[in-house]
Amino acid sequence: MRGLLQRVSSASVSVSGEELGSIEQGLLVFLGLEPEDTKAQGIALIERVLNYRVFADEQGRMNRSLRDVRGGLLLISQFTLAADTARGLRPSFTSAMAPAEAEPLFSALFAYADSAHDTVAGGRFGADMQVRLVNDGPVTFSLTGKSS
Repeated sequence: MRGLLQRVSSASVSVSGEELGSIEQGLLVFLGLEPEDTKAQGIALIERVLNYRVFADEQGRMNRSLRDVRGGLLLISQFTLAADTARGLRPSFTSAMAPAEAEPLFSALFAYADSAHDTVAGGRFGADMQVRLVNDGPVTFSLTGKSS
């Protein structure tokens, strides 16, 4: 499981011109699922995202979490994060979880995030989405849901 976290001043997601979700200050998280990923790993990753200290405190240090600043979370499924890019000039997606398995897992993780945080928005699984964002910083981190 891979998460690409971006601190944003605003972000939104649309499908076919219809806006499905938007947030102001907060985090945009693209989530890529791999075949061995579990719901428990996903919940741990969501908790890490909600508590990851990427917002500035009074001294300008990254010491505040999404929960601390009461920011929004925009959670987007993105299978391309699970791509194998080790060789060649075209990514392989054999390392991504099959859509039939990924959709219910992503839905469960979205539901968990929605129950654990006040402001959560998302797109549509498997859709051709247009994501707009204003990256604040820019601040971008790659997180993994696998235990070490």
